[in-house]
Amino acid sequence: MKQQMKIYYTSDVHGYLFPTNYADTEDRPMGLLKCIPDFQKDENTLIIDGGDMLQGSALASYCQAHPEEGFPQATVLNQAGYDFVTLGNHDVNFGTDYLYHYLEQLNAECLCENILDRKNQSKKYPWTVKTLANGMKIGIVGVVTDYINVWEKEENIEDILITDPFEAAKNALAEMKEQALDLTICVYHGGFERDVKSGKQLSATTENIGYKICEQLDFDLLLTGHQHLLIEGQFLHGTYIVQPSANALNYAAITVEKTESTLAIASTVGKPSGQPQAETVERLQPVEQKVQQWLDESIGSLDKEALADEKLEIAIHGSPVVELIGAVQRQASQAQITVVSLANTSPGFHQEVTMRDVIATYPYTNHLITLKITGAQLKQVIEKNADYFALDEQNHAIISPTYLYPKIEHYHYDFFVGVEYEIDLCQKAGERLVVLTYQGTPVEDHEEFTISLSDYRASGGGGFSTYQDCPVVDEGAKEIVELIVEYIRSSEKIVVPNQLKYKISCSCS
Repeated sequence: MKQQMKIYYTSDVHGYLFPTNYADTEDRPMGLLKCIPDFQKDENTLIIDGGDMLQGSALASYCQAHPEEGFPQATVLNQAGYDFVTLGNHDVNFGTDYLYHYLEQLNAECLCENILDRKNQSKKYPWTVKTLANGMKIGIVGVVTDYINVWEKEENIEDILITDPFEAAKNALAEMKEQALDLTICVYHGGFERDVKSGKQLSATTENIGYKICEQLDFDLLLTGHQHLLIEGQFLHGTYIVQPSANALNYAAITVEKTESTLAIASTVGKPSGQPQAETVERLQPVEQKVQQWLDESIGSLDKEALADEKLEIAIHGSPVVELIGAVQRQASQAQITVVSLANTSPGFHQEVTMRDVIATYPYTNHLITLKITGAQLKQVIEKNADYFALDEQNHAIISPTYLYPKIEHYHYDFFVGVEYEIDLCQKAGERLVVLTYQGTPVEDHEEFTISLSDYRASGGGGFSTYQDCPVVDEGAKEIVELIVEYIRSSEKIVVPNQLKYKISCSCS
């Protein structure tokens, strides 16, 4: 007997419901509202999301700040008929109370095996079995990267425990196998630590363990996310894997066919080309209009435009965008040094600054934290930062491929405002920092400085584990976006400073 089913899978939508990136008002081929009209759902179809729905877009930020607007994300998922969701690391950025309110509005069942209630250690969102109309029994488990424990503020996850996702998935699979299942699915908000084609090691951390799951467990289907890396569909150690791009740029359409002796899985990449359902658009249009009006609000003026350039150009020569954010952070923290991170998407600020400029240029929920750092530790983090660069055959600086694949991570390159430094790319890794001075004097290992940076970087995010050993001076109470707005509003015309003093050189050219 032949049994067939379909699965539509999205992940890392980040609140992008409408076909816009919010940097402008252009209609684009993106957004969940343009994806779901193509979902052909019947009684043998499942629709699943892999997490990171609550944070990322201007719409998501606006709704978080205006709780009376509810959760447009839940409205769209309910209209589409989603069956299951797991949680992403960004879904707890606003605290678990906010997450719980979202899940209460959602018709879909949440599955996240490695999130436990802190009080009684019980699973909050355990695995389940779904029986389709054709009789197929599907065992489904969700897990999320436990790097939430590294990145997230303690108060946002104080009532839950995030345990090892591999062990949680392993134990769930063993329990599933006690039932006669036709298909086992792991929905993992995480990616791959090895290249899925070559097996080459990409990361030594446990942030992403998708390859390990495929190598050591025998799920039939692994639905992944987090890395924002399009994986169109392939088998890896006997498990079929997919991963859609972020921001509802596409989705995975998966078909499964089972006979008595075989299980066949295939997939295609779906594009957001459908016509959004008029009723849903009409229902959400009022809040979307408020978002657009909010984005177009003028918040102040600069003495000149502070627009961004190409990433490599910014990394080598700096940018007025970095200068402005650096000035914001130094004034807010009064630290001797501040760290400004490059962003994946950062258009910069027009001379007349709008909220759209700010949200598009700094799309994170980070808070500013001040630490105490020694000269030796400062040298370590600047050396680590230099890994962003590589040299081509002509000894020209390029962006290291490790920052472009498997996930684009320009945000792991930093600018250090308040010190003067020089990086020589012709020196071997770990010895590229050839000059480091503070106020004209060489920095000594024993010296101590105050340094302000995002809470994400302070947590060690991006491989900067040195910061985890630095004492906290001030935890900060405001998001960096809020500080940027306050700074620009503080004067009739803000002068974009010129504080960056660094050089990227190459002595071998």
